[in-house]
Amino acid sequence: MTHMPTTHPPKTTTSDDVPPISRLLALAFDDDPMMRWFFPEDTTRGAGLSRYFATLLTRQYLVHGVCEHTASAAAFWVPPEGREKAVPDATTVQQLQEILGERAPLFRDAVEAAAQHGPREAHWYLAVIGADPAARGQGHGAALLRSGLARADAAGLPVYLESSKPSNLPLYEHFGFTVLTELRLPGGGPALWAMRREPRPGSAQDR
Repeated sequence: MTHMPTTHPPKTTTSDDVPPISRLLALAFDDDPMMRWFFPEDTTRGAGLSRYFATLLTRQYLVHGVCEHTASAAAFWVPPEGREKAVPDATTVQQLQEILGERAPLFRDAVEAAAQHGPREAHWYLAVIGADPAARGQGHGAALLRSGLARADAAGLPVYLESSKPSNLPLYEHFGFTVLTELRLPGGGPALWAMRREPRPGSAQDR
């Protein structure tokens, strides 16, 4: 099979990119079951999601992760050495609680439930990936996946993620992920699928 170069080369995300990336991800996750559970009001969801992603990006992933974007998608990765540091500190937790309001306890319980199924081995973690709905199917998300997976493959490490959108599972499976477990989040929340991908040293990702 001939591998074509990506037409959406990933760019490193910086603090200057926080506002547009946060707005992009708010659009990307507007129909996500878990985000709709955290932000149930249609009229305020967009603003809430923008603040939510801006906080995570600024306080966690730009500091302790690897953040990349294209013109219409963004991805936040956590390398193994950033795993412990990427846990939200007290200030981040307080900011998220203010953003989530009365839904904050549900968010806390969801994070704790997902953490119980988290891997103990060294790994790369795909924390967030999303594309503008207007650009879905154009390869933006795939370009970001290839970039992050190439890093993990080069290190010989597996990759983990959690997906709360069942329609995304086939895409991840196409890139080598398999479902480890399906869990229902506490408090009547949506399903969450934990997925793992074995490292593929020397493999090409441009498929």
